[in-house]
Amino acid sequence: MSDTAEQVAQMVDMLPESEQSFALEFVKRLVLAWDPDYTKTTPFEAKIMQEGVAEINRGETVRHNDINWD
Repeated sequence: MSDTAEQVAQMVDMLPESEQSFALEFVKRLVLAWDPDYTKTTPFEAKIMQEGVAEINRGETVRHNDINWD
């Protein structure tokens, strides 16, 4: 978790429970405004996907059909 996210969590934790619910709904609306269809990736997710594509390109993966699933 980033330092900013930790600060937000700590600040929300200081609020009374009734206000914490409001803060959660506000954050949800911020996320939806930023990415309404949940298709954007975080920097960490983008890095993991790039690593996966690189592994595929280097032939470091096993094909689904090559696995005995029984």
